[in-house]
Amino acid sequence: MQVRLYLPATLDEVLRPDDALSPRAAHAVTPALRAALPDEDEEGLEFVAQLAAADESMALLAAAPTAPRLRVVVAVEVSDSLTGPASAVQGPPSLVELLGPVTLRDADCLLVDEPQAAQDVRGALAGDAAAADDLEVRDLLWYDVSEIGRIPRE
Repeated sequence: MQVRLYLPATLDEVLRPDDALSPRAAHAVTPALRAALPDEDEEGLEFVAQLAAADESMALLAAAPTAPRLRVVVAVEVSDSLTGPASAVQGPPSLVELLGPVTLRDADCLLVDEPQAAQDVRGALAGDAAAADDLEVRDLLWYDVSEIGRIPRE
């Protein structure tokens, strides 16, 4: 059985289609997410999981000061044997663990902030609540894996 994961990443991790993303926290439409949002349809649940991964991308950016200041989410379908329950004690109900590496060639798409969001990302990372609020209303742009080299890096 396949499961769609939303993997938080940085642009420094997604330079070429042959690059692999290491095991990490990820987000998916889980039973816990369905229970938390019982009135939400499948598309809405996937959007919530995607947003949770975008939030987690911010944590990756905080730990990678030289990475371009844009949130990245990689959407990928993996075998359910490559996923496990989150090891974190607390977290959003969409939180799961990717247990093995996946190559970007296997990804369905990459979701990336538009370059103009970089200022808000910097501000949010510096503790600016208004910038963080602005990020919450920004949409991530869709890119095919074949377009990795054309993703603006700020």
